[in-house]
Amino acid sequence: MDDLLRATARAEERHFWFRGFRWFVAPLARRALAGAGRVRILDCGCGTGANLTLLERFGNAYGFDLSPVGLEIGRSLGRRRLVRASVAAAPFATGAFDLVTSFDVIYALDRQDERLALAEMFRLTRPGGHIIINVAAMNVLRGDHSVLSQERRRYDRATLSRAVTESGFTVERLTYTNATLFLPLVALRTMHRSRGLAREADASREIAVPVAVVNATLSAALYLESLWLRWFNSPFGSSLLCLARKPTDRP
Repeated sequence: MDDLLRATARAEERHFWFRGFRWFVAPLARRALAGAGRVRILDCGCGTGANLTLLERFGNAYGFDLSPVGLEIGRSLGRRRLVRASVAAAPFATGAFDLVTSFDVIYALDRQDERLALAEMFRLTRPGGHIIINVAAMNVLRGDHSVLSQERRRYDRATLSRAVTESGFTVERLTYTNATLFLPLVALRTMHRSRGLAREADASREIAVPVAVVNATLSAALYLESLWLRWFNSPFGSSLLCLARKPTDRP
């Protein structure tokens, strides 16, 4: 996982995937926090803390991660609202946050830890507050990146919806993302599996920023997809993005 965090830190500002991710998440955060005052946001498993820059557009954002490498990188870049903790036991008060996020974390946990992490997110969210979760999707897209991110599973709509609702939340929006990249990813990752998945040390090439013209073209495609997703849900894609709400009658 430390290799993933180092590779991510080198790429997350410019890489087309991370740009698309931020375009997909921002409208959900805006919807979740509409009308809220004195907003507090928590990013569970924040890695280097890069997503706090996005979340701070909407309120005071905090993050935690278990990896000292990710936290060290984040602090070296001036990110201060970071602590070290586990997604199953976060050092924050119950119901303290209007929005709790988890981006590409729970797919790397075993089933028991997945349940514990979602239960902890439920505890941390205020009644009537929201969570946003992003996970890897569709088993056909398992490839070298799965080694780097230590995937235990890839989700479909049914499995993610069930995990979220069983923890007490009500799903408000659930859509695949990165549909624009689906066909080339199917071809690439089928090739990965046919020749055998790469070692973790070699898989970091999966997050390298491509040449400028390719990066710009794919960034533009994902931006257009993000506009479409403001109105419609995608039936396929390499990630699943979920917005869910904690009922007001659940302390």
